[in-house]
Amino acid sequence: MDIYALYIAIGLFTGILSGIFGIGGGLIIVPIMLATGHSFEESIGISILQMALSSFVGSVLNFKKKSLDFSLGLLIGAGGLIGASFSGFVLKIVSSKILMVIFALLVVYSMIQFVLKPKKKDLIADTKRYHLQGLKLFLIGTLTGFFAITLGIGGGMLMVPLMHYFLGYDSKKCVALGLFFILFSSISGAFSLMYHHIINKEVLLAGAIVGLGSVMGVSIGIKWIMGLLNEKMHKALILGVYGLSLLIVLYKLFF
Repeated sequence: MDIYALYIAIGLFTGILSGIFGIGGGLIIVPIMLATGHSFEESIGISILQMALSSFVGSVLNFKKKSLDFSLGLLIGAGGLIGASFSGFVLKIVSSKILMVIFALLVVYSMIQFVLKPKKKDLIADTKRYHLQGLKLFLIGTLTGFFAITLGIGGGMLMVPLMHYFLGYDSKKCVALGLFFILFSSISGAFSLMYHHIINKEVLLAGAIVGLGSVMGVSIGIKWIMGLLNEKMHKALILGVYGLSLLIVLYKLFF
């Protein structure tokens, strides 16, 4: 298979997952890019570039479907911009082995949070609750942006369970916000990697081609597949994706 056709196929599959689960798809793209001869840092760069394209299209589609709360998304996105801006610096000083261990621990934590029932909302004044909710969203965005873009995974995989547990949002609302967050964090992360000379012309071309496929995939995921899933099915599938992600990372770490 032609390498560019492979890139588009990878992007298509990843985009479908992004539309359904609100994830960036880096856990799929990074290992495949490593297998095609790219370095770990270049693979992350390709992953982040496709995230920027797929998350933009996915967020537009979710907004048209009224699945995306734009004001809440901006709070998360602002935090993601700040957190992701440190990604290039971290990649320069921390080994890929350590980053994968951190990722495995974060996936386990995310699964536990997603299984747990959402916290009960505090009975406080509406204004105070609104500001507290906004602060939580901003902090979740900042923390997720810092870790996720450094690992080349976008952040949806970490953010969705955190919003579900701490804010009590249903899975589909979490997915829409998670995908919108990825738009901010991936753009910030891409500039950081460019500044540190990790994204070059070759990485830019590969990222654009993978991104083209992911744009088509995210449209399929949001327009057609999401409408077929109820809340219970959607939550179960998300847990399945997290479990598979953990197995892949553990395999890469030990074998």
